[in-house]
Amino acid sequence: MSDAQLVYLKESKIKPKNASKPYFSKKNIVILNDNILTIDSIPLSSLDLIITSPPYNVDINYNSHKDDISYEEYLDFTAKWLKKCFDLAKDDCRFCLNIPLDKNKGGHHSVYSDIINLAKKVGWKYHSTVVWNEQNMSKRTAWGSWLSASAPHVIAPVEMIAVLYKDKWKKEGGSKKSDINKDEFMAWTNGVWNFNGESKKRIGHPAPFPIELPRRCIKLFSFVGDVIFDPFLGSGTTLVAAALTKRRGVGVEIDKTYCELSKQRLINEAKITQSTLI
Repeated sequence: MSDAQLVYLKESKIKPKNASKPYFSKKNIVILNDNILTIDSIPLSSLDLIITSPPYNVDINYNSHKDDISYEEYLDFTAKWLKKCFDLAKDDCRFCLNIPLDKNKGGHHSVYSDIINLAKKVGWKYHSTVVWNEQNMSKRTAWGSWLSASAPHVIAPVEMIAVLYKDKWKKEGGSKKSDINKDEFMAWTNGVWNFNGESKKRIGHPAPFPIELPRRCIKLFSFVGDVIFDPFLGSGTTLVAAALTKRRGVGVEIDKTYCELSKQRLINEAKITQSTLI
């Protein structure tokens, strides 16, 4: 199946179970209102770069996702969607996975370590990790036992971006055209990235990440024209970044409200016209 069939899914022979058309499709950008665990409209072995920040299971009030399941259920869910993405990826696909280092809400868990182990079990290979310093230590309110060794809380104000790949690290397909400049390359190959998080109020989503995160991942790990995929599209940031960097983009989002939010951001920020609804 050709890349053109991937981008314009309405032309594909593989049809989604729950919807006959994408929620939005134009200029090589597609939003699918579907569930990553059950979606069947995306061809296998078709994605060049996956960028996502999955639910963290910290009781965030999403519209259509229960974010306070047991940790065991959370890991089971994680293994399933990781395997789905693995099946959809090309052999030289990269995967930038934004996840917390750890969490203490609902019990202390080494989230990063546990998810990386799951990813390797389903077939993903590990390449490296970027430490994203959100620089938000001033917002901290939980100290545990204040000024006492009784039970202090140690909280790192960072998130992790695990860089994985499917089978081979070296990219051999695609346009082979890179758009990253020298200063960006020198700065971004340093594994500590310093930029602020995104405002929930400004975006209108309970857990957005800033456009700088997918922008860096896209320019560093993909060629111009590659297919960028986000299985938890949320507020649409990954697709906005893909459109602005001249990549093709496919995003899956289970909640129709967030699909609409993503569409509006593509119209307003990436200047993709509203007349392209299908």
